[in-house]
Amino acid sequence: MSEEKKRLPVGVENFEQLIKDNYYYVDKTGLISELLRNGGMVNLFTRPRRFGKTLNMSMLEHFFSIEGDKNIFDGLEISKDKKLCEDYMGKYPVISVSLKGINAATYETAFSFAVQIVKEVAATMQFLLESEQLSAYDKSEYQKLLDDSMSEAVFCSSLKKLSILLEKHYRTKVILLIDEYDVPLAKAFENGYYDQMIFLIRNLLEQALKTNNSLKFAVMTGCMRISKESIFTGLNNFTTFTITDVDFDEYFGFTDQEVRDLLTYYECTDKYKRIKVWYDGYRFGNVAVYCPWDVVSYLRSLRTNKEAIPQNYWVNTSGNAEVKEFIRQSKSATTKREIECLMAGEEIIKTIRPELTYKEMYHSIENIWSVLFTTGYLTQAGALDGQKYKLKIPNLEIRDIFKTQIMEYFKESVKKDGDTLSRFCDALKNGEEKKVEDIFESYLKKTISIRDTFVRKARKENFYHGILLGILGVKEGWGVFSNQETGEGYSDILIETENSEVAILIEVKYANDEKLDQACERALKQVEERKYDQELRENGVDKILKYGIACYRKRCKVKLADL
Repeated sequence: MSEEKKRLPVGVENFEQLIKDNYYYVDKTGLISELLRNGGMVNLFTRPRRFGKTLNMSMLEHFFSIEGDKNIFDGLEISKDKKLCEDYMGKYPVISVSLKGINAATYETAFSFAVQIVKEVAATMQFLLESEQLSAYDKSEYQKLLDDSMSEAVFCSSLKKLSILLEKHYRTKVILLIDEYDVPLAKAFENGYYDQMIFLIRNLLEQALKTNNSLKFAVMTGCMRISKESIFTGLNNFTTFTITDVDFDEYFGFTDQEVRDLLTYYECTDKYKRIKVWYDGYRFGNVAVYCPWDVVSYLRSLRTNKEAIPQNYWVNTSGNAEVKEFIRQSKSATTKREIECLMAGEEIIKTIRPELTYKEMYHSIENIWSVLFTTGYLTQAGALDGQKYKLKIPNLEIRDIFKTQIMEYFKESVKKDGDTLSRFCDALKNGEEKKVEDIFESYLKKTISIRDTFVRKARKENFYHGILLGILGVKEGWGVFSNQETGEGYSDILIETENSEVAILIEVKYANDEKLDQACERALKQVEERKYDQELRENGVDKILKYGIACYRKRCKVKLADL
């Protein structure tokens, strides 16, 4: 390329590093002025993972902090507001804490992690030991925050205590930033010490946010808006900005214009449509946004390989437990139909509960709808009232996660029902076409079907092909090959039974017009014309069964070619 381009900030969450080390920055500094004009005393921003929460918190820290380098904001949007910069930039002591690292199997270990986090924050303020504004008692209280054997009581008062000491030293009130406040709660819920962690975090926040006279204002971020009853009891100075709120809607995630500018800068404008269908589709407040993590990750791939295809980058950043649990609980025919609609790119209407405790999340399928919405697996396509929303899957990346989880759950179910699996495989091997048809149709009726209308050009056979592979892949001792080159083309599925005594060729067709018989004939004709069995015969396989399987929605027809 003609000029040396800025680096792409994949995983860079420190604002100062991003600016000084010449990374590309999508300017979100307008968040600062909006926060000062429209924010409350305690502000909670809830957004899904990977939407730039931590980078925004780092930006706030560097802007307000007395210790900050003011030059890093030169040329950015906020620098145009001279009066605001004069009044607020570099004027406050800032305490910045991330609870992201409190991830442990037991409460004891989690508490040790929490202590280390507070110690590290306190250790950056050792100038307090020399402060002429602090008494000997103040300094001894500060020393407790550097101690490994910190008690729960000292931990819970730590942020408040630091605020008081910093206010005394600087003679000005303190800004408190708490990033990923709900991660410790999520991990505690997963590992069985939720009640203890709720108690700890509630006490920490209550002292830091409710009874703290040294506080100028506070900002918190998280994925979930945990109900006030469980953690924010009595916080009446508390304002929440969720994905449904119009306030601050453009400051988390990339807008369409920001993505276009990025693509222009990196000379990848020809990839716009592809990036849009894979990573756009979220709606926060009134703004359509892309997931920044995905856009930047894909752009980095494109810089080394212009032909790179979009990947599912989100899947590597979480275990997708929410979708797994949702699929597991979707027993009712209604829920299955709703998922099928979503997978086909349609919208469904649901009542959303914005506040849930982790204990309530998976209590009911209705609660899980709210969780999927909050965590970014579903997005809104419009509100009907304050609670009812039209929901949809935002893009191909998230649809891919649903598809994977649906197939995984299907395979698990097949594994558990060994009797049906044995009957199906025996019928296939014995050439019992009617029995194969009946059992395969019973599988289709039980599973959630994935109609590939989301990608217009995709072959509808893919889903049925996947279901067959899901069933046959569980059969031990059989070699199952998909789209293997055989003869003059590719058979859909080739099976070699134990000891290669029987080979089975399966060609799957989708019967658009519901004419299942004719679709079966088409499948068998293709097997013959393309000589899929040629290589098998050359390898000495005598018994080859050739099946044509035609499918339409949840119905199927199976025909066996004459031997």
